[in-house]
Parts: sequence; C-alpha cells; structure tokens
Amino acid sequence: MFPEERRAQVARIIDETGRVTVSELARRFGVTEDLMRRDLKQLAEEGRCQKVYGGATRVENVRERPMSARIDQHAGEKLAIACKALPLVGPGQTVYLDMSSTCVQLARLIASSGVGCTVVTPMVDVLVALAGAPGVTTLCCGGTMRADLSGLTGSIALDVVGRFRFDAAFMGAYGMDAETGEVSTFDADDGALKAAAMARASQAYLLCESAKFSAFGTYRFASLADFDALVCDAETGTGVDRVRSLGVDVL
Repeated sequence: MFPEERRAQVARIIDETGRVTVSELARRFGVTEDLMRRDLKQLAEEGRCQKVYGGATRVENVRERPMSARIDQHAGEKLAIACKALPLVGPGQTVYLDMSSTCVQLARLIASSGVGCTVVTPMVDVLVALAGAPGVTTLCCGGTMRADLSGLTGSIALDVVGRFRFDAAFMGAYGMDAETGEVSTFDADDGALKAAAMARASQAYLLCESAKFSAFGTYRFASLADFDALVCDAETGTGVDRVRSLGVDVL
C-alpha cells in the first residue's frame, strides 16, 4: 500500500469514528507507531484531523454528526452486520431496535424476511422501514423528537421503554474502546435510553463496525461485558481479539 493510500484510509476512519489512537492504527496497518504519528501529523497539517495525545480526532469533533449524515455511510459494512443479526430475531419475539443507522439496515431485513415479531423503537427511520411489513407489529416509544438523532428521547421514551420486557435489544454506539471495554455515545439522553432498553432485555447485542473500535464518545452507556455478543463486520484482527479476551462473544 502506498503512503498516500494509507493516509487516505486513516482519514476515512477518523472521519467516520471521530477518534483514533496511534497504537490501534499502527496494528491495523502493520506499520510502526512512529510512522503512524508522521501520517497523523501530515493529515493534521492538511486540516483533515486534529492531533491529540496518543492519537487524533475528527476536526471540530464537538458532537456526533446528525443521523441523516451517517445513515447511508459504509452501507456495505452495516448490511453485513445486519445480516448476522437477523437470525437473532425469533418468531413471536418482542425486540428493541435502537437509534442506529445499522438498526435501520436490520429493520429493512426484518421487513423483507417475513419473521413475525414485535419491534419497539424510538427511531423514525426504523418505523418507516417497517411500515406495512407483513407479520411485524411496530411500536413507537414516544418522547421528544430529536432531528439530529432521527428519533425520540426524554422522560416519555424512558417511561415507555421501562414498561416492556424485550427478548432482545439491538444497540448501536458511537464508539467502543476495545482496551477498556467502554461503549459510548455523544448524547446523554440517547445514552440514558440505550441503558434503559438494555436493562429490560433478556439478550443485548451490540451492532458495531470494526472501524469504531478506537472511537470515543463523551457519554458511556454500557460496557462490553453488558452485552451477550458483539455483532461486527470483522471476525479477526487485533480489536476483535481484544474483545474476545474480555470474554465477549463476537459474531
């Protein structure tokens, strides 16, 4: 791989995940940490990232980008994750689909699969994907509409979610720290609703692209140990191996 190709891929990862570490990038690309620091320095000089201690962040990484800006990004990886998650939805089950672009992909698969189930969600795009799906009962949890999240949060949403018992909850995340096991988002209201749904679920699954293994949000809503499995687009690699070392199944 040519240096400019490597830097382009690094810039893409930073743009998608918001934050990266030198050590994780060096392992991922099979280069030394010194070389990766030089790559990040050049990207920072070009205005494509902001250098921080131990890594780099996306420029103006104040909060997560709106859902509308992310929902169709990296659709291939998200579809691969959704395909792995679909068999985890059983006939007659009541499941929770989080505010997550990958959950939108899963909702589309549920709609076309014919599996009869009940879906509870706060996300508008999930509701649209399941509209008219045969055999699927779709419930909106209500709450305060958040255009940036394309969904609903707040006390009403928390109250409604707390009244259900889910067979399975499928959760998205802004990032996952493969070293510490922290799973995070950028919005506290979103994080509180995620945690509430997981607390009411018999099984909880984290749907997360491998590119997010070194991303960090500002609000931790769970730890990897809280999930029954990580559903990921990669089956091998340093990040995946680290997750398995924490005792978490990777699908």
